[in-house]
Amino acid sequence: MKGYLVLENGRVFPGKLLNDCRMAGGEVVFSTAMISYQDIITDPSYYGQIVVMTYPLVGNVGFNERSFASRSAMVKGLVLREATDFPSHYEMETDLITFLNKSEIPVLTEVDTRALTRELRSNGTMGGVITDNLNSLERLIQKAKKEARDLTGDMVRFVTRKNIMSFGSGEKRIVMIDLGTKKGVIDSFTERGCQVIAVPATTTAAEIIELRPDGVFLSDGPGDPQALQYAIDACRALVGRVPVFGIGLGHQILALSMGAATSRLRYGHRGTNHPVKDLHNGRVYITTQNHGFTIEEKSLTDHGWEVTLRSLNDDSIEGIRHREYPAFSVQFDPEGFSGYSETGFYYDEFVNML
Repeated sequence: MKGYLVLENGRVFPGKLLNDCRMAGGEVVFSTAMISYQDIITDPSYYGQIVVMTYPLVGNVGFNERSFASRSAMVKGLVLREATDFPSHYEMETDLITFLNKSEIPVLTEVDTRALTRELRSNGTMGGVITDNLNSLERLIQKAKKEARDLTGDMVRFVTRKNIMSFGSGEKRIVMIDLGTKKGVIDSFTERGCQVIAVPATTTAAEIIELRPDGVFLSDGPGDPQALQYAIDACRALVGRVPVFGIGLGHQILALSMGAATSRLRYGHRGTNHPVKDLHNGRVYITTQNHGFTIEEKSLTDHGWEVTLRSLNDDSIEGIRHREYPAFSVQFDPEGFSGYSETGFYYDEFVNML
């Protein structure tokens, strides 16, 4: 079946719809990951987004529920050059198209993803619509613009947990403010002998202190950090009382809580291959990232922050540490699994602070 991606600037990219889901709207972003498509599709940080995969062939190892980043699919749509017809892996439970059909997520293939990525790099991230017809192009363009506007508010409310949950049984207790976390983050702490108490994003500082944490962790998540005043207020009240560690969106919330500012990147950082330099030892780490906002460096000057890490792609801030309080954060996902990340030691560093 013919399909199309319509961008808010009027550009139309034709392709082929591979499943029964014929229409979806969201923020169109691109990921440079060559692997981990299952992790991307089920990552809450991608909520509300149509993801363009720059790697040309996707789906070769199928899907298995054990490898989900969260409970279900989170993307609004997937745009590919080609989907594998015959996936194969000894742990495969289903194939890409079957899973996305079941999740009611449209898949648009046979798209010139190189041209589409260049469009997003040149003009910035924008709203878009996947559709099976162009009978009313102007209406589709207006819908794409509306999708972009709708994603400027609080997206965390759609992905945060509703109830307090406890994981592990270690001596050190970490309260995790769930802004849209992945399962691997919780596993990274429990494997280090910690008990993790995951709480909804709207939990207040007073309620968190009642849980008697040894430290507080701010998870990654989707959307604009400035829309999360409740999380900013809670974090501000916690810094200086307990050690605080943030990643991704949590990194931005920590900075905002201490007087810094954030701004939108032109097309964001999304992929598993982003080089980041440690300013203390000169080492370069290859990181997994998914964010559209960054901390403004000038805003850090008067608030006690030290920049610890930088992106080698655009020199943006990738890590900060407070000079007075036990608080630090990184912009990427440092999940500490063998073969997955070389930055899992940041979890060790936080655990040792507790």
